[in-house]
Amino acid sequence: MKKEYKMSPARHQELKDELNYLKTVREKEVAELIKEARGFGDLSENSEYDEAKNEQGKLYSRIAEIEEILLNAVIIDEDAAHGNTVSIGCRVTVAELKDGKVGKTLPEYKVVGSQEADPMNRAISEDSPFGKALMGAAEGDDVTVEAPVGEIHYRIVKIER
Repeated sequence: MKKEYKMSPARHQELKDELNYLKTVREKEVAELIKEARGFGDLSENSEYDEAKNEQGKLYSRIAEIEEILLNAVIIDEDAAHGNTVSIGCRVTVAELKDGKVGKTLPEYKVVGSQEADPMNRAISEDSPFGKALMGAAEGDDVTVEAPVGEIHYRIVKIER
């Protein structure tokens, strides 16, 4: 079974634009680097040629990766989400639970598809342990996150669309 890559329409367009850039502009730049490096003489001891070929390999690898993602992309309409439960596109506020008592309230998180995850900016993937624990839960629900240090308990304080 193929992996599905859930993403917003904006992220889908970003990937299409990146793919277009890599196939048109960047591919020509790398080809020119290889052509230039060949002019330096013996290819067996030509570090510029080796570096250009490595760059070409990275380029083709990234192109293949983006094509795979786009081929298996599932576009999520964040506005179509309904109900009072956590789904992709929601902004969620949680509070720590210690011994059944509500503790510190954490800053708001946005639940996103795996291709848009950016934990440093509080955008968490629905595939992450925290995201999985939140998915489908409602305001007031207690959720448990399996972490390397053990279970961490939270209460969902607020869900916004």
